[in-house]
Amino acid sequence: MKHLDILLPFAIPPAPLAPDLVRELKVPALSLLISRTNAVSTHRFEEFSRQLPHEVILSGVLAGAGDLQEFAASSPADTHDKMQALGLPAAEGFWFTLSPMHIHIARDHLVLTDQRRLEISESESRALFASAQEICNELGKTLVYGDACNWFLRADDWAGMQTATPDAACGHNIDIWTAKGSNELQWRKLQNEIQMLWFTDKINANREMQGLKPINSVWLWGGSSQPLDRQKIYSSKTGPDSILGGQGGHVLLDALVEAALNEDWGVWLDQMHALEASWFAPVAAALQGGRLNKLTLNASDATTVAGFTATQWSLRKFWIKPSLTPLTSLASI
Repeated sequence: MKHLDILLPFAIPPAPLAPDLVRELKVPALSLLISRTNAVSTHRFEEFSRQLPHEVILSGVLAGAGDLQEFAASSPADTHDKMQALGLPAAEGFWFTLSPMHIHIARDHLVLTDQRRLEISESESRALFASAQEICNELGKTLVYGDACNWFLRADDWAGMQTATPDAACGHNIDIWTAKGSNELQWRKLQNEIQMLWFTDKINANREMQGLKPINSVWLWGGSSQPLDRQKIYSSKTGPDSILGGQGGHVLLDALVEAALNEDWGVWLDQMHALEASWFAPVAAALQGGRLNKLTLNASDATTVAGFTATQWSLRKFWIKPSLTPLTSLASI
């Protein structure tokens, strides 16, 4: 049986904007797929979960785990997976992802900025990494370079730390989402020393002259001691034809995440229309034509994930008018 499981983060729009956004959306295939279903399953997460719902799905359900709330209590244990993906050799010990970030001051708290909007170059990242590595060495911690946005910190004694993904913390008071645990004072010391060193770094002076935000902090997350045992997850770059030509699988379509986290709803609409053409329409046609037996479309926002399961037969419910109402009715304020 050919089954396609699509994960669509931030397809659920915020309640106050949902009516206006739906009026602008022209997504007949998506409307068909979510309104003519066999089953709908919904799961709501706590407001201060340390992973977003789609991140929990990726690290939990696809790994064969059942307790979603337990997985949401800390960021996914996927640092070893990221290291492997970047060609780094398997490493013993407990490793965290350490991401260079920008933290800005709101009226009465500090807020984490979306890393995608920072435009960190390879040369900038390597120079900042070199100075951060010196501090880590002084504190007895090993720091390894991955890419411009992801470095890796070995801290075996920090294994019990609860951390949050940058996307879960993005736009919020970081005090709620910063790493917690018996070793959090050591973590804060490391973070503070890196912040002080970078405050006067010429790289940040140059970035500000170019109108870019300074890279003024680091974010600790994703601690793991081994790779996750999870199924292969395709990205949108793979394309539906090659996946439908096989036995199906799991696909992450994350084009909406950046726009939603930054409340850029014009871009969100554009991305939705692009996904309609490149994914929803071909998948609906494959389901109707029998090339696909079953589709589960998992749509989410910051606190909710809903799975819409459709088959060739459920799409024949001609008496149900295609609509986005099943999606927008899940919207939170």
